[in-house]
Parts: sequence; structure tokens; C-alpha cells
Amino acid sequence: MHSRRSRSSVSISQQRMMSRSMVGLSLEQQKMLYYVGVDVGTGSARACIIDSMGNILSLAERPIQREQLKANFITQSSQEIWQAVCHCVKSVVRDSGVPAEKIHGIGFDATCSLVVVEEQTNKEVAVGPDFSNTDQNIILWMDHRAIEETQLINATGDKCLKYVGGQMSVEMEIPKIKWLKNHLPENKFNECKFFDLADYLTFKASGKETRSFCSTVCKQGLLPVGVEGSAEGWSREFLTEIGLEELIEDDFRRIGGSVKNSDKGKNFLSAGEFIGAIDATVAEELGLSNHCVVGSGVIDAYAGWVGTVAARTDVSIPALVKTDQEKVGMDRATGRLAAVAGTSTCHIAMSRDPIFVDGVWGPYRDALATNFWCAEGGQSCTGALLAHVLTTHPAYTELSQLADAASVSKFDYLNSRLETLAQQQKARSVVHLAKHLFFYGDYHGNRSPIADPSMRAAIIGQSMDNSIDDLALMYLGACEFIAQQTRQIVDKMCTSGHDLSAIFMSGGQCRNGLLMRLLADCTGLPIVIPRYIDAAVVFGSALLGAVASESFDLSGTHSALSVSRKSSIAGEPANAGQPKKSAVSKFGQLGGDDLPSPYTAPSATASTSQIASTIGFPFPTPEDAYAIDEHVEQEKDEGESTELNFKAHSKWKKDMEDRMKGRSSDNGDAMWNVMYNMTGGGKVVQPAAEENADRVLLNAKYKIFLDMAETQRKYRTIVDDAVRN
Repeated sequence: MHSRRSRSSVSISQQRMMSRSMVGLSLEQQKMLYYVGVDVGTGSARACIIDSMGNILSLAERPIQREQLKANFITQSSQEIWQAVCHCVKSVVRDSGVPAEKIHGIGFDATCSLVVVEEQTNKEVAVGPDFSNTDQNIILWMDHRAIEETQLINATGDKCLKYVGGQMSVEMEIPKIKWLKNHLPENKFNECKFFDLADYLTFKASGKETRSFCSTVCKQGLLPVGVEGSAEGWSREFLTEIGLEELIEDDFRRIGGSVKNSDKGKNFLSAGEFIGAIDATVAEELGLSNHCVVGSGVIDAYAGWVGTVAARTDVSIPALVKTDQEKVGMDRATGRLAAVAGTSTCHIAMSRDPIFVDGVWGPYRDALATNFWCAEGGQSCTGALLAHVLTTHPAYTELSQLADAASVSKFDYLNSRLETLAQQQKARSVVHLAKHLFFYGDYHGNRSPIADPSMRAAIIGQSMDNSIDDLALMYLGACEFIAQQTRQIVDKMCTSGHDLSAIFMSGGQCRNGLLMRLLADCTGLPIVIPRYIDAAVVFGSALLGAVASESFDLSGTHSALSVSRKSSIAGEPANAGQPKKSAVSKFGQLGGDDLPSPYTAPSATASTSQIASTIGFPFPTPEDAYAIDEHVEQEKDEGESTELNFKAHSKWKKDMEDRMKGRSSDNGDAMWNVMYNMTGGGKVVQPAAEENADRVLLNAKYKIFLDMAETQRKYRTIVDDAVRN
């Protein structure tokens, strides 16, 4: 009889052996299926292919251009983006060795950028500034041309604004559409239809103009039916008041129509819901087959949530264990904060009920799962802040030379330098080196929770020192600022009603041991580092493809597509799903030949050598291995199809079925099952005890951090009042 053990009771080496034993199962036994994820970021398109156990087999990336002919006008080309997507998907299929007919689902995420095409022909429409180049038909998310239009929209005080933090951002899409109406010739504007980029990609893939709640609710002002009395999704009164009455015509046809849920299907979907089969022509362009189905897409940060928050951890987090015992399905995701970090950082939390948080966007219903709500906070400058602090310091050139000579990253070098300084100065810890340095780093304004674009940086405690040691201290101050501001966002969300138990990180910042330790000690929450550090977002999109595939198969639909998909599960070539040996290390998974960066160290500044023994992650759980073994044997005995599904062993399955009785049928629980079974392991950075000297110091400095923010606004008001008088 198999006894279930907690993840924490299994050593890393045992987990790795378990992983290898699972890989040893014949593909004939496992009957793998595969899924593709596509991520379109600001500067590149990426694709990955995963198997039914969540292993990334191949990853490809291709840069995409953006054009800025005038300040605040930033555009892109949907043709170029689609060509990049085709290149990447074809590449991962080829490099993985997976037969195209075994790929059963594809998911998309993208930046929240506005795509404009002709309604009748789907040809590109030039979006300015001079409207001469039809190839440039996307207004990029960071385009700030629509400042006046945004002010007009926010002056209405419409009820939809309540759900975007009280006011729309210039980076949202309704202001951009209003700008186009004001500047395009009238006849040309009337020929246009509009997509968020993620929705445009699913339209290209499926031929269906189905829209996602994620894009339309989060960035376009749609209110799902029932929210604030909404009956159609879009508000006729709001669109009329802001002068976009053209969008109302023929049941809002140019922005996806009114929200419908009938026997004919739904035209607005939550993340990963089944849109349709892939278009035959597109399948050929992408190197896929007609067995593949398309899942509803999401904004890129939300794909990071999908790809991380269901991770099972190498040590137990009591609050999450309690949640897992008390809740089922997508309800288990509540309390898990995703922090998707790059140039900026986005914080996404889910709740069963709407929770309004000052300075935090949302709550958004149905964006990820039906009848669940999301809140979206953010820091506008995190990775960019660290880059700014390093590159503008007089010692930056010296840092580059020293790091190159040591064959380490600049951040690893600075972390080691701080260790040395702490030893030389006999400081209690690295954190105590900066006890009298007070760094407030809102160089680019504040997104959350102050929501004040006029906020700026302030540093107290600088000297005239311009040495490499001073650079190390400024870098430490910037890391501390990021962590303290994260605490400010977490505190604001928790006092408003969220119950957050852990932060699930993704992005390159995960490699920075100092920053991860500071995040844990400032927030008091465990920090979970994902299986795929650099590919969590595109991995999340692949999970959306798996959700769509699973949902289609479980729907019981009898069609030519369902028959052909079932036929593809019968055997595969021996080399299927065997990527090149070097493939895995490219996308941030720690492989056996890779030395991990110090992000899981027991102290804030542990060197790389101190944690070399942690190699072996990611890993399947023993429960995963048992479930697969039992599932295969059970299907052999019963003579049923051997398609690998996402259920656990029979007792667990029966227990879960009993607990799920009476729950409404929606996509949330299906998506959670896929996420939970495919996301894999996460490594935990635990906060120190509250009485720890570092925690005590950081708590004291948090009060100063808050005072610096408030004092800056107070000083600005004093000066502005004086100028006005």
C-alpha cells in the first residue's frame, strides 16, 4: 500500500532519482500528449512545447521590432509578430522531435497592446503618428499618446472605472481607441475593428473572434454580466459619454459583441477555455496538425500566474497545507500571490469575492477563472531600478570588469562583495551594512499602492564615495526598497481583505539570492522560486493549451476532431519528445550540469558554492510517480484508453469527486487540476523568525520607508500651494 508522504520528507536526491525513474517509463506506457505555449512580449516572441507531465522539451525565441517616430508614439506590426510566432512554434516542434499530431493544445499570452485591422478584410490599419505605414497597426502598451483622452474618460466617473483602481491608465486600450477616432479620417475609423493582442493571436489561430475576459475586463472596461448590473458586458452609456458610440453599433460587433452564453456557445471566455480547433491553414504555418485546439488567451503577467502559483514546494508552508486541506479546485489558489518580475513587477492575487484595494487594479471577475476575482498590483520599476543604480554609478565599469574576470553575474559579484564587507566591518549581517542608508526608489512614479505617477526617488545617507563598495551599498539599498515596497503592497491587500500566505515569483530576479531573502524578511511570507525561472510565462501559456485540450476531451463532444485526436494517442516514434541535451538549460530550469545561482540560500548573501548541493530541482513528487504508475496499470487491467490524464490515484480521485459535488461547473477547477499536476516543484525561501535581528531592523526601516513616501507628497503639496498663492 502506498503511503502518502509530505514533500518535505523527501530529500532532493531522492526526488531526483524519482524524476529519473519516471523518465525511464516507456513512452508506450505513458502515452504522452503535448502542448504549445506562445508568449509575445515587448521585444520578442517565444514558444515552448511541454509534455503531459509539464516538462519543457524545447524553447525558441525571436526578437520583434517596435517603431517610435515621435515621443510617446510606440507601434508594432501584427504581421511581424505573427511571423515570429510561426517561426518559434515550428522551431520547438522540430527541436522537440514530437510528432505534430501528438500536440493537442496551444495557448497564447501577449502584452496588453491594441491591434487594429479592417473589419471586412482583416488587413492592417496604420495607427500613426502619420498613418503612412499600414504595417504598423499595433499601438504598444507603453505608448502614451492618449493622455488627453484618458483624462476625459476618467472625468466621467463611470462605474466601470471602479474596477480599474478608480481610473483608467493611459496604457489601457479604450483611451487608445478614442485617440484613433480623434485622429483617423472618419471613414477609416468606421472600417476598423479592435483586438487586444492576445485575443488577436487566438483569432489568427482559430479564425474565431472570441474574446478573453482577461483582456477586455482588465484593459478595456468590460464588466461581466451581473457586475454592477451589467447585462451586456459593454456599457452603452459609458461609450456614448466618451464619444465612442460607433462601438455600440450592431451589438458592439467591432469589439467582440455583447457577452453571450447560449447553446451556440460563448463569445467571451476565461483563461484556457476551449475556443475551437486550430485553423487548417494556420496549422500548416505553425507546423501543427488539425488535432490541436486553441485555448482562450491572457495578458502576459497573468500567464505568469498560471505558470507558478500551483507549484508544490520542497518544504511545507503550513498556511498552504491548511488551505489545501480545507478547499478544493481553484479555491486553493486563493492566498497565493504571483509576482511576475522583469523590468517592472506585477502582483496578481485571486479571491472568491470581490475585494477592492486602494491603488490596486481590479477586482476583475472571470479574468482567470469563472466567478473568481483577481487583483493586480504592480511596481513600475524593479529590474529597471537595479539596472539604473548599477549603470549610473561611477564604479560600473569596474564592476563589469571584476564580474567578467570572476565569470559571475554582476549581481552575484555584488552579493559576494557585500559578504566581504560585512566580514571586514564585523557587521551583524549584510542587511546591517545599510542600516543608515534610506533608499526610496520610485524613479518612474508609483503604480501601487500609492498610484501616483509624480512620485520620485529619494536617498538619505549618501556620501561622496564612488568606489565599488559604495556601488554595492547602493545596490543593497535598491534591493531593500523593492522588498519594502512589496511589503507595502502585500500589507495593503491584506488589510483590505486578502489572506496571502506565500509569494510565487517568476523572472530573472529569482536568481538574486539577496533580493529573494529581503523579500521574504520584509514581507514575512515564504518566497517560492518556480521550476522554470525564465520561462514561467510561456510555460503558463502552454498550460492554457492543456486546459483547452482537457476541457474538449471531457466535454464528450463527438466529432471528426474528437475521433482524430483519439486516434493520435496510439503509439509514437521512439525518439518522440527527446529534445537536444542542451535544450533545457536555456530556459532557466536547473539541470544536472548547471550550477544554480544563490537564490535559495539560507542567508541573504550565500555564495554559489554554499548551495551547490541543491541541484536536482525541479522534480515530480513521489505522489506524482505513484499516480502515473497506478494510472497506467489500472488502464492496462481495465483495457481502457491509455491516454495520460491529470487525475491522481483512485482513492484521491474518489475523495475529490465527493468534495466537488455541488460545485458550479466552470473552467476554474479544470484549470487548477492541470496547473497542480503539471507545474512541478518550487523551492522556498523562508523568512527569518520575527525576533531575528535582520527582521527587527527591516521592520524599523519599513516605518521610515512609509514616512519617506508620505513626506515626499507632503513637501510637493507645500511647494505647489506656495506657487499657486
